[in-house]
Amino acid sequence: MKGVKGIISYDAMETIRNTNEWMGASARAIASYPAFALIPHPAFKLMSAWGRVMERSFSRMVIKPDWEIPPIAGEDGQDHIVYVEPVLKRPFGDLIHFRVARRDLMPRKVLLVAPMSGHYATLMRSTVTSLLPDCEVYVTDWHNARDIPVSEGKFDIEDYTKYLADFIRELGPDTNVIAVCQPAPLALAATALLAEQEPAAQPRTLTLIGGPVDPDAAATEVTDFGNRLTMGQLEHLVIQSVGFKYRGAGRMVYPGLAQLTSFISMNAETHAGAFIDKIYNEARGTASEGDKHNKFYDEYLAVMDMTAEFYLSTVERIFKKLEIAKNEFTVDGLRVDIGKITDVAIMTVEGANDDISAPGQCVAALDLCTGVPEARKNQHLEPGAGHYGIFAGKSWRLNIRPLVLDFIDDNAAGARPELARRRRKRADPLRDCGASDPLGDNSKIAV
Repeated sequence: MKGVKGIISYDAMETIRNTNEWMGASARAIASYPAFALIPHPAFKLMSAWGRVMERSFSRMVIKPDWEIPPIAGEDGQDHIVYVEPVLKRPFGDLIHFRVARRDLMPRKVLLVAPMSGHYATLMRSTVTSLLPDCEVYVTDWHNARDIPVSEGKFDIEDYTKYLADFIRELGPDTNVIAVCQPAPLALAATALLAEQEPAAQPRTLTLIGGPVDPDAAATEVTDFGNRLTMGQLEHLVIQSVGFKYRGAGRMVYPGLAQLTSFISMNAETHAGAFIDKIYNEARGTASEGDKHNKFYDEYLAVMDMTAEFYLSTVERIFKKLEIAKNEFTVDGLRVDIGKITDVAIMTVEGANDDISAPGQCVAALDLCTGVPEARKNQHLEPGAGHYGIFAGKSWRLNIRPLVLDFIDDNAAGARPELARRRRKRADPLRDCGASDPLGDNSKIAV
């Protein structure tokens, strides 16, 4: 009976989304009827503008955005096209490479671990774009759970950790891992897993950005929510079964549309204001296809389902039982000892105004890495930065990115960091690359 209820609920959400998209398209078509051009009343322009914004917004919720990485300017004065190529393909996520055409492989090899928390890996588009001039960039591209057949089995945080370990192993020991938010504790666990099972495969550096390594270090709305509800209540409230429309029919998931509702509710007033302004700009004719609103919300509204076991195991084991924070995390029944990490340089980055993963939660990783010399540990607290800003906003581009690259250079085998830094300064990072965030560096994107 529970499965039937889930299917009805899942399909009901999809029906509501479809209805709103249809209403927007209908309003746009009706208000654009040629005869109404003879009636110069602003209501028709507002109606058409409302319809365009509604149709676009609700249609984006089921579309995976393209990467659309702009060409990279080369030292020879030519633009080099960027190709997205799979390196390792798995049922629940791929390892992809951003190959820059007609350019030799860069000495800095970066694995950017994207979150699996409701948005696609393309949320990291501006982060990727900012790193490409100086690095060979690889990204974890997680799949939408609704498109994965039940026959592929489960996917929880232990499977996620093993995926990361496999990806790092595939790229080799000269890899520099950068994990953003949700995957930070699991990237730490994957590194510890390699340290114990295959020490030679450990990455060279591990940078953890705004992640809940110890959620109890500083309370936020996210940690309060996790502690307030029991696992039974959480499963009853948010877990549903994928409807018959998708390949993953019958799979239990935390639906992307339900996640989007919670994302928006955290900052509802600001989001409402942004959409009202967008409608008026459309009506006045001052909006454009590539404006800040469209760039941001085309990505923000594109959501993906998470497998139920991944979401529930994250809440239970990372937030409630604090298995990473207590160094009690296990994979396949075996304890993963973070203290076994000895040859990896560790850096943590936090935003002073981050209310998703508050300061203190991520830097806790340094105390857990008892086997890493203090000289190979680094931390940075970015003043005035919120959650989005520390990996994709202005704070990342102007302050954090150079620090991360310097950290990678300082720990590169046989490298001369001062020369690399001079080259990077001459190149001048792409300060305005990627999607702009109309909500600023402090916008609440739960990743």
